Amino acid sequence: MTIEPAAHAGTPYRYPIGLFGAFGVEIEHMIVDAETLDVRPIADALFRAVTGEDVADVEPDGEHGIISWSNELVLHVAELKTQRPAPSLDGLADHFQDHVRRINALLASMGARLLPTGMHPWMDPDRETRLWPHENNEIYRAYDRIFGCRGHGWGNLQSTHVNLPFSDDAEFSRLHAACRLVLPLIPALAASSPYADGVRAPNLDHRLEMYRQNSRRVPSMVGMVVPETVTGRAMFERDVLGCLYAELAAHDPEGVLRHEFANARGAMARFDRGAIEIRLIDTQECPAADLAVVAIVTGAVRALTEERWLDLAAQQAIATEPLRDALLRTIRDGERAVIHEPELLRAFGQRGAVEAGELWAMLLEAVMPTGSVYVPMLRRMLAAGSLATRLVRALGDAPSRGAMREVYAELAQSLDCGELFRA
Repeated sequence: MTIEPAAHAGTPYRYPIGLFGAFGVEIEHMIVDAETLDVRPIADALFRAVTGEDVADVEPDGEHGIISWSNELVLHVAELKTQRPAPSLDGLADHFQDHVRRINALLASMGARLLPTGMHPWMDPDRETRLWPHENNEIYRAYDRIFGCRGHGWGNLQSTHVNLPFSDDAEFSRLHAACRLVLPLIPALAASSPYADGVRAPNLDHRLEMYRQNSRRVPSMVGMVVPETVTGRAMFERDVLGCLYAELAAHDPEGVLRHEFANARGAMARFDRGAIEIRLIDTQECPAADLAVVAIVTGAVRALTEERWLDLAAQQAIATEPLRDALLRTIRDGERAVIHEPELLRAFGQRGAVEAGELWAMLLEAVMPTGSVYVPMLRRMLAAGSLATRLVRALGDAPSRGAMREVYAELAQSLDCGELFRA
């Protein structure tokens, strides 16, 4: 969780970057023991190895670098992120991959390494969670006091976020409407968390199932994961943040969490940075796969903002409940989930029910530039199935701990080498 100063809620705004003018990408990875693959809470030691200090952000290449590192809520997670908005997604995978290798080189001296996917498959979060104790710790303490951050939904979930910019209220409205419609399809492409507590989980994207339940004490924090329709900043602040802050007040009288970041919906409006952050992508096996998912998700969002299949008013008229229902099925079944909601199908130019994986295959041809560096990889990924599906194919429904350790060690090697897992 990266905390930034809030813009004043009442001031007019115009940001310098318009729709799809730049991209911000964040990828979270677990730090694990090099031999056992058990989680290792040493993110602060990793950062100290570079800076000599307990810091929340590391700029290994100085202020003009492309990738920086930052902390998250828990000590066994390190986040790699674009240091500033990137003008293109092309080439970013190589930069992320370089930093994965640099981190692994540092961790090797500590007997540790990075591990991908959306959840650690056998971590016991009640016993093993260690919260970040340094900068911004007052925020993490507030979350822990209110929600208890030692369940899977807080202590064991890793994701890739993409930040898409908007320059004014009109662009915000278009971008927000488009993001709502893409969110239910994301687990069908990006699920990578089919195991938890050492067993096969009931969902291919179990991270998202844990995520949507992690703040039940304050239901307005996550809502239905798919956000409600809003037509501008004023409506967002009134209907989303207003309800959230009112619910939070009884638990957070000091207002530590009274900030846009407390809204944890799957598409998170950040007026302080002039962007919407999409949060539903499970971390994949390597940065090239992460960026391929980001590229096609962004392409689908862009096509909707251009009203390729449905105009803005019709997009905004789609209720949240059917989008949530579709999301729940893709969380459970991934690419095999059947999309049958007519309003969601119309949004992508479809007339009849279709499996979510087939819908992504259609979108690959419809929204990705033919010369994109990510198209060949996406074709391989869609043909092989989501990473969660490939993991279940490798391990089955009742794997031994030894088998899980062997397969997840292969995943750690995929991350270090920048290669797809069994695709």
